[in-house]
Amino acid sequence: MGTWPPPRPLHAATEISRVPYLPGLDGMRALAVVAVMIYHANQTWLSGGFLGVEVFFVISGYLITLLLISEHERKQRVSLKQFWLRRARRLLPALFLLLGGLAIYMALFYRRPQGETRGDFLGGLLYGSNWYQIFVGQSYTAGEAFAPLRHLWSLAVEEQFYLLWPLIMVVILRGGHKRLPKVGVWLAGVSVAITVAMSVVFAGGDIATTCSASSMHGYWSVAGRCLNVNEALYLGTFSRAGGLLMGSAFAMLWRPVAILRGPLRNKQHRLDLVALVGLVGLGVLMWRLQLSTNGVNFGVRYDPWLFRGGFLLTGIATVMVIAGVTHRRAWAGKVLGNPVLNWIGTRSYGLYLYHWPVYEVIRKQAGVSLTATQFTLAMAVTVIISEASYRLVETPIRHGRLSQWLRGERRAQTRAVYNKRRWVVLLSGVAAALVGFAGVSIATATNQCVGPVACSVVNASAAAAGGSHSGRDAGSSSAVPGVTTSTSPTGPGATVASDPTSTVDGTTPTGASTTDSPATGIGEPEVTAVPAESTVAPSTSAPGAVEPPNPAAPGPPPVAVGESVMLGAAPQLIAGGFVVNADVSRQGLELAAVLEQMRVAGQLGQTVVVQAGTNGSVSDATYDRIMATVPASLTANVYFLTVRAPRGWIDGNNARIMSLPARYPNVHIIDWAGQSVASNVPLCKDGIHVVCGGGAAQFYANMIFDGIGRPDLKK
Repeated sequence: MGTWPPPRPLHAATEISRVPYLPGLDGMRALAVVAVMIYHANQTWLSGGFLGVEVFFVISGYLITLLLISEHERKQRVSLKQFWLRRARRLLPALFLLLGGLAIYMALFYRRPQGETRGDFLGGLLYGSNWYQIFVGQSYTAGEAFAPLRHLWSLAVEEQFYLLWPLIMVVILRGGHKRLPKVGVWLAGVSVAITVAMSVVFAGGDIATTCSASSMHGYWSVAGRCLNVNEALYLGTFSRAGGLLMGSAFAMLWRPVAILRGPLRNKQHRLDLVALVGLVGLGVLMWRLQLSTNGVNFGVRYDPWLFRGGFLLTGIATVMVIAGVTHRRAWAGKVLGNPVLNWIGTRSYGLYLYHWPVYEVIRKQAGVSLTATQFTLAMAVTVIISEASYRLVETPIRHGRLSQWLRGERRAQTRAVYNKRRWVVLLSGVAAALVGFAGVSIATATNQCVGPVACSVVNASAAAAGGSHSGRDAGSSSAVPGVTTSTSPTGPGATVASDPTSTVDGTTPTGASTTDSPATGIGEPEVTAVPAESTVAPSTSAPGAVEPPNPAAPGPPPVAVGESVMLGAAPQLIAGGFVVNADVSRQGLELAAVLEQMRVAGQLGQTVVVQAGTNGSVSDATYDRIMATVPASLTANVYFLTVRAPRGWIDGNNARIMSLPARYPNVHIIDWAGQSVASNVPLCKDGIHVVCGGGAAQFYANMIFDGIGRPDLKK
């Protein structure tokens, strides 16, 4: 007897690559987005949670390729126009909602960082965020700046894939479907080749957080800019194509409908085991791998296991899970497709899109870990926004229901429907007006540096000129009276001093020069003082004002040489008569070289304040080298500040600093670490810098004034 309804022909081409709804894939998306959100909240909770993005890449490559193959089987062609239109309907509405809402929030409530986020908005609109971040040196894990759109780099990589891959698939499909398995093997080989290339290019060891003439390890110089090699590998479209191609290769080898018609149709238990191994593998990778950590001696150190196989292993483990959840008889799909994970997975795009800006609004700068309470609040807000976006914006637009409803095609015209539609149109007009206002506000905002540390270079330069400097791009090379921009042989040292030899219009005296500095990782300029023969007497005038030098003053003025912490208090120190030479991410050896150069220039006098050791371990030999640079070592007073930062090398450095007076009678200790903790000084959220308000910079300067025995310099 026959069966009813009769079975469909097994040879039907339209069925082989059909893409059924697979709830297990939504469960995979759910696990991936949860891992990413946990990592972004607090890296110590799940150090490799960022690998959830790689899981997304593999799933995207698999589904997009499968959809293209299926369409070609049904219609014998691929409609590129319809493909890109479907992608636009799926991705653009929520993205525009995010960008518009964030722009309105910043225009109304948080205008200060508008100038520094303009490029992020443009990169987001054009789906080029990853290349923008590489070009301007925005490290994925960097702190300091308010960076509400940093996460869009991964969406940019996917969208660039969506633009290019259909064109490549059209060429591949012209060769016939029988060749697809062979092409899939080749694509898997390309994914492996990308991993090999990444392994070769990867820069191991300690990498300075900004490049300089003395520390180019881990950086490329491209068109006059310093590009972080490892960050470019992490963010780059081609280097991160491995996961997308791995998923695409698997789609050519593993089509869910075809699998149920072959010898694997009854192998569901084995595939459940494969999926379980893949899940365990993903868990181990996310638990053990990390993007970067503090360097052993200085800067940061990137995880070599991640760049030399970690991404590839993540892709393989993801493919193993896909194999299980796409087999209709396997339990893996049922377990991962449970209602909770299914709900999260169907909203994973919105959750990913909105969670990072919510985090940034709460903490006001990247790189700051959220507390459990803050994370709970952020998740509640993110879920509400994501659900509203999914129901009211994404789904209606994706299915064309919104346009039908607005045209009155979905139900009979009634007065209530008409009024509701009119209100929707009215509110949309108001929202459009607000977005226009916010867009103009961001477009016309003054250029700004990114991050308080980089900005302190600009502010210190302005203080040296006796004026204010808020809103100028830190990468600009415009002249500031009394300060010139030049390339220093010891690296980008920001030396700020009151130089009365410069003229009012900003020109420099004979022998001084102003040249563009090579760009650094975060865009701050190199600011170096012109060696001046005159001296600067300590000032007792109002903050920010520096009195004319006293020609009778014996020798050079007091000098303060240090790192970004000192740089944040440069305006206050300058107001007290100090010459300040400080720089972002300066290491101990660089600082010693700067002191040697200043000694040759005759800029070191009887009072030298030094802070070294925040950015990396400093040896006794380096501290001895610093002391060897001080003239008249038996009479000059050298004041070493202890260091404070949530870094592993801090205790060792402080122990070495505290031991210096036993070997050098003219060394005095100013305990910045102890006094700032005891006085509960409000540092920046990174627990290091003093440039975030609250009086920390003035406290730092006053502590130095007290330490050198000149409390009258306090402002």
